[in-house]
Amino acid sequence: MRKPQLLKMNEGERMKFKQIPKEFMRALPVIKKIENAGFLAYFVGGSVRDALLGVEIHDVDIATSAYPEEIKQIFPKTIDVGIEHGTVLVLCEEENYEITTFRTEGTYQDYRRPDEVTFVRTLEEDLRRRDFTINALALEQTGELVDNFEGEKDLENRVIRAVGVPKERFHEDALRMMRAFRFASQLDFEIEKETLLAIEENVFLLEKISVERILAEFVKMMMSKHWKRGLRYFLETNAFLYVPALSESSREALEQFLTLEENSLQSEGQMWALLLFMLEKESDEVRRFLKKWKESNQVIKETSNILQGLRHRKNQEWSALTLYSLSEEEASFVEELLGFFSLPYDVAKSREMHKQLPIHSKADLAVTGADLLQLTEMRQGKWLGKLLDELEKNVLLGEIDNKKQELLNFSQKKLEFLS
Repeated sequence: MRKPQLLKMNEGERMKFKQIPKEFMRALPVIKKIENAGFLAYFVGGSVRDALLGVEIHDVDIATSAYPEEIKQIFPKTIDVGIEHGTVLVLCEEENYEITTFRTEGTYQDYRRPDEVTFVRTLEEDLRRRDFTINALALEQTGELVDNFEGEKDLENRVIRAVGVPKERFHEDALRMMRAFRFASQLDFEIEKETLLAIEENVFLLEKISVERILAEFVKMMMSKHWKRGLRYFLETNAFLYVPALSESSREALEQFLTLEENSLQSEGQMWALLLFMLEKESDEVRRFLKKWKESNQVIKETSNILQGLRHRKNQEWSALTLYSLSEEEASFVEELLGFFSLPYDVAKSREMHKQLPIHSKADLAVTGADLLQLTEMRQGKWLGKLLDELEKNVLLGEIDNKKQELLNFSQKKLEFLS
């Protein structure tokens, strides 16, 4: 997407989009309906930032002087998604828009949530409470930019700067420090000097933040195109000392992580597998490590599989048994990770090798446990599972064709030996 053109006709006038992005055009009926009811309404936050950067716009958020109950009177279809904080989801012509009342926030005794939220009628008060200047931007329906904190200038200079006094912003919500790292990774921006100093001095407050919220920002940071920039700040500010499962003993491994090639990571499991590989964590430590991060069982399983595959593939070619232990997608994730170590890799080849495996699960065997029980008078027991495991392994290694009679003949000989 090309960067949009901004116009400034006369001194003292606001900057204006020459052409309003289509995402805002689709939402204009919502803005107009609010304004026709006698209230103010603006596009705000990340969508305005992304429009100025010329990158893809995701969620279009709207801020308004109307209170939640007033919004619910204007629009027939709404959902209370955060009404205590002034946010109502409006359903309009197959689109959903979060509409939030201008607000100010009281003190933050727990460094996470304001003790009270006060609805206000002016945009300026609302923008003053936001985290960074690049997010404290608003857009009028005319295309005029409201920029009270020089956010557009910071975008031009590729800088992340806290709104107002940085220490106050981080004491309001300590997660904003992780958000600074994440934006550095996503946008490839520097963190402004005073903002960075405030992070270094207040990073211990991350201990007040829930693991789930830190996890969400950490994953976004690491899966961004320029993850090295965010990770470098994460390390230099000692933020890593205040998140789950990392400590001073992790510093050297994290520094080594920064020496890897800056390729893109495709999944949480792939990201964690690479990090755990650098941390030299053993397979039996994976679950304990990721449970501290409150990760899901699905991500833990994927991470374990990819880590196992990476340990094998980094030093040798694929084996049938290792490929078989992974899904096709997991095998491709492992193959991609070789690029981080400046090693040659071929994702298409790994996928084709996986497809060519004679079986992809035990259920693909041409015999079942019931078939094997018919060969003997022995009762079902551990021997049956072991025999199926042996058939599975021999088929994968190409020592037996996956044909029913061949598998039965092999099994018959084994059973004769057992009896």
